[in-house]
Amino acid sequence: MKVEHQRSYGRVAIAMHWLIGFALLCQITFGFLLDEIAPRGTPGRAGVINLHKSIGIVLGVLIVVRLSWRLLHRPPAWPETMPAWQRRAALFGHRALYACMVLMPLAGYTASNFSKHGIKFFGTALKPLGPDLPQVYAAFNGLHIATAFVFCILIAGHVLVALKHALIDHDAVFARMLPGRGDPRSLRRLAAATPRRRPASS
Repeated sequence: MKVEHQRSYGRVAIAMHWLIGFALLCQITFGFLLDEIAPRGTPGRAGVINLHKSIGIVLGVLIVVRLSWRLLHRPPAWPETMPAWQRRAALFGHRALYACMVLMPLAGYTASNFSKHGIKFFGTALKPLGPDLPQVYAAFNGLHIATAFVFCILIAGHVLVALKHALIDHDAVFARMLPGRGDPRSLRRLAAATPRRRPASS
């Protein structure tokens, strides 16, 4: 595939974007509702917490796969009509999203390794990285929770900006991540339907 003619993300990138993105939203919601689903001191608390941890580990592996794919495959170029400041903002926003995507599960995993409860991966106890250290657990668990809040804000901003491109700017930025856009015929139809704008005069 010739990168210079690429107007859409590939099928693998699109699939990982939507599937992992949806799974992360479900996992974050699950985390925020842990106390409602299984209040502290109830018999089912341990099982629910370990389910959250197990899903987090699976998502962590998928995130590593996604980041590896992203590093090996250049994204499509931005539309020429997109201002430079928006391109810089988009780059910063994407990097912040990726940082949270890595930091949130990593902090949670590290915190659990310094807790007396440890981690049971779908029922199988994993050997902890260290002893029960409440202060270390509290620090990394606090980072885990704080990152989840920041992640939610970034996701909301990401969605709003994507909708702006789709509904207001009509510059095909949002369409690049839609399934089926990797097909050459779809790209030609997309290019024909996208209004051409003249660059703003300086």
